[in-house]
Amino acid sequence: MTLTQPTAARSRPAGTAGDGAPAAYARSWPTLAAAGTTVLLWASAFVGIRFAGHDYSPGAMALGRMAAASAALGAFVALTAGLRRDRAPRRTAMPRGGTLGLIALWGVAWFGGYNVALNAAERLVDAGTAALLVAVAPILVAVAAVLVLGERLTRRLGVGVAIAFAGVALIAASGFTGHADKLGVALAVLSAMLYAFGVLLQKRLLARVDAVTMTWLGALAGTAALLPFAPTLLDELAAAPAEATLGMLYLGVFPTAVGFLAWGYVLSRWTAGRTTAATYLVPPVTVLLSWTLLGEVPAPLALLGGALCLAGVVLATRR
Repeated sequence: MTLTQPTAARSRPAGTAGDGAPAAYARSWPTLAAAGTTVLLWASAFVGIRFAGHDYSPGAMALGRMAAASAALGAFVALTAGLRRDRAPRRTAMPRGGTLGLIALWGVAWFGGYNVALNAAERLVDAGTAALLVAVAPILVAVAAVLVLGERLTRRLGVGVAIAFAGVALIAASGFTGHADKLGVALAVLSAMLYAFGVLLQKRLLARVDAVTMTWLGALAGTAALLPFAPTLLDELAAAPAEATLGMLYLGVFPTAVGFLAWGYVLSRWTAGRTTAATYLVPPVTVLLSWTLLGEVPAPLALLGGALCLAGVVLATRR
């Protein structure tokens, strides 16, 4: 199974689902599994950042994370390229010119800017608060996808997003989020804006390049943009405990490399609005992981909010 939509599916508007997603993929179990993988890994990233952030500064942790991600993605690309050559000895054209420049911009904004801003935010606010604030991004994407990408905001998607957003609001009102430093809130909101920009740009670029190649090249661009933090990373590597370093490597290999490969797979098959609606599951999953791993106990209202998030996602992502 390739990571790009079949030509027939792309060129046949009549065969699409209600919001423009190909009907063949709208209820595909591989796509749903990939979406679930992305949600779980991205939720774990908020907890991982909180854990490793005690020993690594925002820029250094972002560089270490992206270096690990680039290595993992490079190995995956080499492996899949070898398999393709064994089956069909033809070379896949690499993106060039303006497309390559836009992929680099995407990588710098999301893998570079987003990671540094989120790492800095989680030094000032807890993992649950950060996840809730970043959850503003799907609202930005859903609106911008209509205005910029020409996607149609269906009634089902709109109602689902509204229900999920109400769930996020309930979690925020539950008292779980604790102290919210103003600078930390601002940094988390900046992360949400970079997230939304990244989704919209990626959705456009996936029509020109496959998800694996784009993720790999974007990770390389993000890593290159973070290289000024290399001296700090080397100093902190020497002083940090092994578990913090393993946490940073986990962030690179799993939430970044595996998570973004799964995300690109889903985004190439669903609309931007539908795909980002699924990420409303990230805050309640983060709440549960924080409860289990960090001992941050959610209030009953937070659990109710998580149930609303789930209901909204199910409604928004159904065909």
